[in-house]
Amino acid sequence: MPQRKIIIDCDPGQDDAVALFLALASRDELELLGITTVAGNVPLELTQRNARMMCDIAGAMDVRVFAGCNRPLKVELETAEYIHGKTGIDGVDVFEPDTPLADGHAVSFIVDALLAAGDASVTLVPTGPLTNIATALEREPAIAERIEQIVLMGGAMRESGNRSPSAEFNMLVDPHAADIVYRCGRPIVAMGLDVTHQVLSTRARVERIAALGNPVAAATAGMLSFFHRYDSKKYGSDGAPLHDPCTVAYLLEPDLFTGKACNVSVETESPLTRGHTAVDFWQVTDRPVNAEWMHAVDADGFYALLTERLGRFG
Repeated sequence: MPQRKIIIDCDPGQDDAVALFLALASRDELELLGITTVAGNVPLELTQRNARMMCDIAGAMDVRVFAGCNRPLKVELETAEYIHGKTGIDGVDVFEPDTPLADGHAVSFIVDALLAAGDASVTLVPTGPLTNIATALEREPAIAERIEQIVLMGGAMRESGNRSPSAEFNMLVDPHAADIVYRCGRPIVAMGLDVTHQVLSTRARVERIAALGNPVAAATAGMLSFFHRYDSKKYGSDGAPLHDPCTVAYLLEPDLFTGKACNVSVETESPLTRGHTAVDFWQVTDRPVNAEWMHAVDADGFYALLTERLGRFG
């Protein structure tokens, strides 16, 4: 099977970091053209450093990492240190990575990589606010036809919001960017809170990862143990939802997930519901389908995949 060409656009964040590890463990199947970073969970200067740190830890210093947009399109940046810690990846010791920051802006890289593809052969995997992706689409509309698929983490329907009563964090941080992406006309697979809240990093699952005994597994277990503290208290669950790796897991084993073709529209203006994803799950409007909305997952199968792949770093 040929490798699937992907670009991961992220704002690490512990769960973004684990998504990067999962992709870096799967390079036989995924050709990682580059990692682009955006302001989100923490400011850009930290997200780009954190992505480069994960490449160091995984021994993947050949991967190009680009810094992108440092603020949303139209609203002020909101960050989430109260969840992720002041570094964005609390739970692992921070260091200055050897993986270099690539020259050029992330948006320019996305545009150039898609134009160079020649056909619809590149999958975008955004796990943070969609500012970089939307900016690229606005700068060069011709890239849309070169996108095979967009597999993103963001939004909520039945689970309601995690940053506001109505909105999931990535959608809330840059709703205008999300609106542009959902209207771009390319196939979208959406991993919202409806599915990611089923993928809990329980103590038993984290212990199985830690027992792998390699540096990537140790970093993952440390970050998930920290990540566990806030969400476990908030939701009263044994473990925090592991949001972002669902995107990469879908690329590797799509049968783990169950979705439904829906229209997803993003609220951009209302102070009360900004960033809300209006998912027409029961097709009660005539708005055209623009996404596959994931709503169920085999959580044990997900963690079996993640644990097996992290074991490859041993």
